[in-house]
Amino acid sequence: MDVLLVTPPSKDRVFQQLGQSLTAIEVPVWSMLMATFLERHGLSVEILDAEADQIGYDATTKRILDANATLTVFVIYGHQPSASTQCMPAGREVARRVHDAAPHRPTLVMGTHASALPERTLLEEPYTFVCHGEGPYTVLRLVEVLKAGEQDWAKVPGLTYRLENRAASTPAAENIRDLDTEMPRQAWEKVDMTKYRAHNWHCFDHIHARQPYASIQTSLGCPYKCSFCCINAPFGKPSIRYWSPKTVLDQIDLLVNKYGVTNIKIPDEMFVLNEEHVLGICDGIIERGYDLNIWAYARVDTVKDRFLEKLRRAGFRWLALGIESGSQYVRDGVEKGRFGDTDILCVTNKIQDHGIYIIANYIFGLPDDTHDSMQDTLDLALEINGEWANFYCGMAYPGSPLYDRAKQLKLPLPDDPEGPGWIGYSQHAYESLPLPTDTLTGQEVLDFRDQAFDTYFTHPPYLGMMREKFDGDVLQHIEDMVKIKIRRKHRDAPVAS
Repeated sequence: MDVLLVTPPSKDRVFQQLGQSLTAIEVPVWSMLMATFLERHGLSVEILDAEADQIGYDATTKRILDANATLTVFVIYGHQPSASTQCMPAGREVARRVHDAAPHRPTLVMGTHASALPERTLLEEPYTFVCHGEGPYTVLRLVEVLKAGEQDWAKVPGLTYRLENRAASTPAAENIRDLDTEMPRQAWEKVDMTKYRAHNWHCFDHIHARQPYASIQTSLGCPYKCSFCCINAPFGKPSIRYWSPKTVLDQIDLLVNKYGVTNIKIPDEMFVLNEEHVLGICDGIIERGYDLNIWAYARVDTVKDRFLEKLRRAGFRWLALGIESGSQYVRDGVEKGRFGDTDILCVTNKIQDHGIYIIANYIFGLPDDTHDSMQDTLDLALEINGEWANFYCGMAYPGSPLYDRAKQLKLPLPDDPEGPGWIGYSQHAYESLPLPTDTLTGQEVLDFRDQAFDTYFTHPPYLGMMREKFDGDVLQHIEDMVKIKIRRKHRDAPVAS
């Protein structure tokens, strides 16, 4: 075959015990889009999803060697764009084994992390090539050069390669302009759709029916500039491009009618934004009469009254809101301001009044955070009382302005020589190492985060609300979830006498 697109096995290190049953097993969206693009240009393509197949490093390596593709592409994105960095160690383990067994087998890595640090990735990781940028045109042209028996890598846009023991890079490839024409669908037939499952909270209405499940990309990029976010590293700048509602609806038709999928994630960094796009998709679903369970991202300042009724009727059961901090001063410090506490509560109440559940995302340890401001964030979370809350730690992800700032200030980062490496950027990993603030160490931030999780999911008003909205199995599920204590390296360290 021409191209093998690989998702390496990451979840055991990234999520610890949580990966066994609570987290989602995500559809490899980027691999599926790439497969469609490359096949439309005449290449033969297959996808190897080690996460879905639940195989380890050695088994993944064997399948790559058996495939004997002209180019093996490690597509490293994770559950969301920020997760690319924490999935790099798994890619390294597999790529190293491939290189040891077949040193002349060409490999390429792509994703948010690779785009953020292409030269460093080439020099430190066991790949032949690194893609910086979106990817499709880079992979296409590289395969053409390889099949022609050439080694003129300068002909390949968006490529970082070795030149006389140093890293060299070509100018970035163009981003795809017409998504409907060039990547009109995800290649669902390339994966086993029975192997994917939704997050536990996504299916609180039917906790024992988390499969089948799918993710559908409806846009690329984000127009915002939050300093803790690295989403736009592959795209070069803040921007957003859309697939048409018709193209999206054609895929929903296929998922519902061929694969029986009703649990759907829209992984767009910002779905609830463009009125024509949102309402076009909602109206199409409503016309079809599908009974769907969809979740998507929104912002407090993009949720409009005219959206909510349509979203609920179309089956959007959950909206994820990046609230981040209970302090407007802290939010302003990461360019996340523009809405005050009163607006936040007004919007979250309105969403719940329309029968839509809330996934509220909070970050502890942003640059201006103190212990008091983190407590303000937890207090706000308890007041909002969303059906689900994600508690994160401040992380300076490569590709984000926060990473550049941390490097300039010489703040301790996971990728420092004495640090745990890229796995330290995982919120749930044993080696997790959050960013310190002026008054708090990274370990103190992490301890607050873990305590906040327990506080929230054992809070009597939260449990009371959940008892009213869902059946008893969900309450038992939450109780069992809270009993799972993920290990942290700094808490296992021996105390000096």
